[in-house]
Amino acid sequence: MSAIQNAFQIVLMFFVLVTIHEWGHFYFAKRAGILVREFAIGFGPKLISFKKGETRYTLRLLPIGGFVRMAGEDPEIVQIHPGQTIGVKLTDDEVTHIYVDRLDQLADATIGTVERIDLEKDLFVMLNLNEEIVRFPIHPQALMISKGKDTQIAPLNRQFGSKRVGQRALSIVAGPVMNFLLAFVLFMSVAFMTGVPDKVKIQSIVPSSAAEKAGLMAGDLILSVNHEEIGADRNKLTSLIKDSVGKPMVWVVERNKEQLRKEVTPEDKGGSGLVGVSLLLETRPSGVLEGVKYGGSTMVSATGSILDSFGKLVTLQFKMDDLGGPVRIVEFTSEQASAGFAQYVFWAGLLSLYLGIFNLLPFPALDGSRLVFLGFEAVRGKPVDPNRESMVHFVGFAMLMLLMIAVTYNDILRLMKG
Repeated sequence: MSAIQNAFQIVLMFFVLVTIHEWGHFYFAKRAGILVREFAIGFGPKLISFKKGETRYTLRLLPIGGFVRMAGEDPEIVQIHPGQTIGVKLTDDEVTHIYVDRLDQLADATIGTVERIDLEKDLFVMLNLNEEIVRFPIHPQALMISKGKDTQIAPLNRQFGSKRVGQRALSIVAGPVMNFLLAFVLFMSVAFMTGVPDKVKIQSIVPSSAAEKAGLMAGDLILSVNHEEIGADRNKLTSLIKDSVGKPMVWVVERNKEQLRKEVTPEDKGGSGLVGVSLLLETRPSGVLEGVKYGGSTMVSATGSILDSFGKLVTLQFKMDDLGGPVRIVEFTSEQASAGFAQYVFWAGLLSLYLGIFNLLPFPALDGSRLVFLGFEAVRGKPVDPNRESMVHFVGFAMLMLLMIAVTYNDILRLMKG
């Protein structure tokens, strides 16, 4: 595989995983009526930026995640106070633009001193125009312009915090859920591409082993052992062998579409029975239901492994070299892409599942932590102080960035040492 194709597959995979996650947040926030200010892939300086409707879509320099910025989550617009001079642009006697600076450069705006203004509930402004107080209604999608940058106002009913706890929780949990759905679809796709396990096949025979003495050959399909069907259960075969040290076993194998009966006696090797074969799984084309079953079973087993690894992190049962940052992930992704498309798709499914589970951890700055705060609000009947919650998430984000820097540094050292 060419380096360009490899790099393209790596970038495509990360783009899809992050985009599908953020789209989950975006879609359910929009359905709840929340004003979504920005849909961003990556962090840091903007590379590409365009606005469609109420939302600005951006691609940023650092490909380490993404975010959906919703109205009301952070201070967003310049506060306007009574006595302040502003400019307003009117359309059909309704304010559509509010200017807070550079007023001397405005040619088609009405300039006045603010007597009263409400940008959240009643949406109006009262201006003193040459000693005459005039009340203007404000359009719910009016733009506030400050230092040449325009920001749409967010009436209270368009802000994240004004929605019911259930609506806010759904807009948060939807991101990880989309990753779970993507992982399931990718695992299911692997079943359709490679087939599902059907029979255990002998890949090779160790010379002078019990298997060779019994007349087994590479390519034989193992149908049954001691009258128990093996199917695609390699672990069952291994268990039967271990329990039969020194005891003759009856194997029925298929060779060239003919069934053969062989007597195999496992040898004692350090207290464990061995017959001297290496095994692989023979596959067959997958049906729809089998693909669904394979996708589900893979989700369950992979989730168990991921949760086990998180458990080792919590209990500090790991070494620094056990952790991998963006560098190691890119390195391993490159290897998987080179191994074939099915392997690449399977790895993408694992990463999507990992991303979903990781984001549900109750660690500050992650989706799981935000759900915890919503849980507190549901129990207490009132929200946690937004400033305190923002500080908790800020500290958590800083800690995640420090950890990422540390593991990335470790990855670079490992590459330099070969």
